[in-house]
Amino acid sequence: MKQKNTSKKIKKSQALWRHAQEVMLGGVSLLSKKPERFLREGWPVYFTKAKGIEVWDLDGNHYKDFSYMGVGPNLLGYADREVDAAVKKVINAGNQSTLNSPEEVELADLLLKLHPWAAQVRYARSGGEIAAIAVRIARAHSGRDKVAFCGYHGWHDWYLATNLAKKKNLDGHLLPGLQPLGVPRALSGSALPFSFNKIEELEALVRKHKDIGVIAMEPMRHHEPEHNFLKKVRTIADRIGAVLIFDEISSGFRLGFPGAHTRFGVIPDIAIYSKAISNGYPMAALVGKKKVMREAHASFISSTYHSERIGPAAALATLRKLERVHIDQYVERVGWLIGREWQRLAKKHELPIVVEGPGAFINFTFTHPDAQALKALFTQEMLRYEYLATPTMYVSYAHKPADIVHYAKAVDAVFGSLAEALRRGVVHRRLRGGLPESGFVRLT
Repeated sequence: MKQKNTSKKIKKSQALWRHAQEVMLGGVSLLSKKPERFLREGWPVYFTKAKGIEVWDLDGNHYKDFSYMGVGPNLLGYADREVDAAVKKVINAGNQSTLNSPEEVELADLLLKLHPWAAQVRYARSGGEIAAIAVRIARAHSGRDKVAFCGYHGWHDWYLATNLAKKKNLDGHLLPGLQPLGVPRALSGSALPFSFNKIEELEALVRKHKDIGVIAMEPMRHHEPEHNFLKKVRTIADRIGAVLIFDEISSGFRLGFPGAHTRFGVIPDIAIYSKAISNGYPMAALVGKKKVMREAHASFISSTYHSERIGPAAALATLRKLERVHIDQYVERVGWLIGREWQRLAKKHELPIVVEGPGAFINFTFTHPDAQALKALFTQEMLRYEYLATPTMYVSYAHKPADIVHYAKAVDAVFGSLAEALRRGVVHRRLRGGLPESGFVRLT
């Protein structure tokens, strides 16, 4: 495949990134979008426009997104026409008022219809925030402070407390890459991690800690629960009187509709959603059983922007369309179309990879000692063909089979280049700027 542009200029993005590091704490608002996590040099960093799967950067370069799609929110694709129309309507009518918006009640009715086991809802505007609210409500109900958790649940103190060690120089040892600096050390021992599909780890925690009042976990990420794992967790929660929270922030609507818990027939006490619930507009929601939600009335949880109108309006339009297009089935099918192309092309070029599902989070891993360098070189070389591409991909409704045909041609060329670099032993030499930063380790 002929390269469309081998000399893309990203001078404006690079200049703005240098300035951002001076005026913004950390340089970015979302750690996962830090450019050094993709490439040390050459990542375009900033966008001016996004539509469907197309993205235009600050220097006018055009790409198709076969990577993170905004890191999860845009399940329908960027700037979906129906969702944007609903948002524009409420903007024109006024987003905030001394009075409340009727859309928040309409959304509650829809969420409870989708979750017949639940009785009430609560809103926020981000995933980490709704997770913190869920833990607050669960602690209020159980009357106990300790949380056993599995998976990633955001940046708030309750979660990062797991990285507080008895000796200060050991802080950060449990979840590498997530620093607990600034988290009160008095919270040490309040958050207790266990690994997905390892029920024996949770059993050991509840034997050692008699005051666990909350179990919070992602019901699925890349691996399906094995040996009735979720049902066993549910049984343990019932046995010890803990509130079971299923974090559907990433899995929601992708791995089952409305959530992955419906796929496996295990009902939590609380389920939380954000990301794809509103297709890129800030929104988060919690649904809970009546017996648990009662305590929420007595615990002070309140914020001005929890009452704004755009989030609920976007969520209503998004959920209706996601259900209508059977989104979980669509992304599973299309994701595996991509996965099979990776497998075919890797075999053609004798590249050592392993492809893993589910389709919604399709990904491949290089099974080679230079895996990290190969991963970065793949991203670097795909930019030449006008693709934002990573080995992990969030599939959206905007990814169509015709797009995959053209994408596969670019992957064919890049896989050939990577295989040749491996044979010649020049992978690191071809990677501009060296290895990118590594991410944190998940428990799923």
